Amino acid sequence: MFSFDPYSPAVDADPFPYYRRLRDEHPCFWSPEAQMWVLSRYADIVTALNDWPTYSSASGNLMTELPGRAGATLGSSDPPRHDRLRALIQHAFARRNLMALEEPIRDIARTVFGQLQGTKYFDFKDVSSQFTVRVLMAALGLPMGDEALVDEKEVRDNAVLMVQSDSRTRTKGPEHIAAYNWMQNYAAQVIAMRRAQPRNDLISHFAQAEIDGDRLDEREVLLTTTTLIMAGVESLGGFMMMFAYNLATFAQARQAVVADPQLLVEAVEESLRFNTSAQRFRRRLMRDVTLHGQTMREGDFVCLAYGSGNRDERQFPNAEVYDIARKPRGHLGFGGGVHACLGTSIARLAIRIAFEEFHRVVPDYTRAADQLAWMPSSTFRSPLVLELSVP
Repeated sequence: MFSFDPYSPAVDADPFPYYRRLRDEHPCFWSPEAQMWVLSRYADIVTALNDWPTYSSASGNLMTELPGRAGATLGSSDPPRHDRLRALIQHAFARRNLMALEEPIRDIARTVFGQLQGTKYFDFKDVSSQFTVRVLMAALGLPMGDEALVDEKEVRDNAVLMVQSDSRTRTKGPEHIAAYNWMQNYAAQVIAMRRAQPRNDLISHFAQAEIDGDRLDEREVLLTTTTLIMAGVESLGGFMMMFAYNLATFAQARQAVVADPQLLVEAVEESLRFNTSAQRFRRRLMRDVTLHGQTMREGDFVCLAYGSGNRDERQFPNAEVYDIARKPRGHLGFGGGVHACLGTSIARLAIRIAFEEFHRVVPDYTRAADQLAWMPSSTFRSPLVLELSVP
């Protein structure tokens, strides 16, 4: 009997051999370790993403869910509640001029990556995490500088802890719950500040978003803000780590994007396919489903293995090859269906600018270690440390 444990450190280190075998031999597979089914093929995952009445998010979409979050946030709800939340949140996003963020993001990138001038050895996470949290704070409207409520590192550290889980118990430990509670308290303080003095930022817009008299209630504003901080720090930060990991591993791709920064746009998309940081999300079945000879029962949880779907050769020929000229349309790096990520435009803009400025300072670099420690999370995958060497 083949066993796949999505919580295993071995899977975190390199999930793709497991995924390959699942796709070939067990495309719909019950994982006794995770107590859920695993869908590993691209077509099956996309079908599930587009069939929310069957594959529900309302019991929580994280593999190890945070208490009180299921059913109350955009990612952990189904239509019609989801549609209402998405419309109100999109309304807030629409009021935030994306292009107005380009220069502030570039200023942050120049400051952060400028620290690397003349450096021969560094941990990319040190600089990428600084960049990520500062961009997120600027976009959301989290208080910075003289009005900061806490140090930015405290925001970053708690956001990362929220998405982690205990690989031994396969649950959220006390430290993860404490980080979640801390973030809610922090978000509540920021929301109160922005309601008292609204600005042209996302939190101010969330707090005031209204369509035909409908507004987000207090809990929705709080959990939306809490989740956006968590998802923003981990999704953007985790992907930046994976993009740097890919470019440091594949010298030809790195040399190409350094020589022609316009290639960064397609390189980002290929990295989202080849090594997405968002590896697995869960759903709950609302009816019995028979797939590949297996009958999944109403009430069972299902893991949608995005990382496996992105390497499915049925969808992406030569899927194991990192090819920045591929143009991998339809990849699952930002999810899909009704739960496609709302922050894709900001993320793509921030990543492109970050690596343009990073490569101005450090155009040539390689990984300093073959073996890496990976973040203990059943949902996300990124290195805890990414040490790079400059020739």
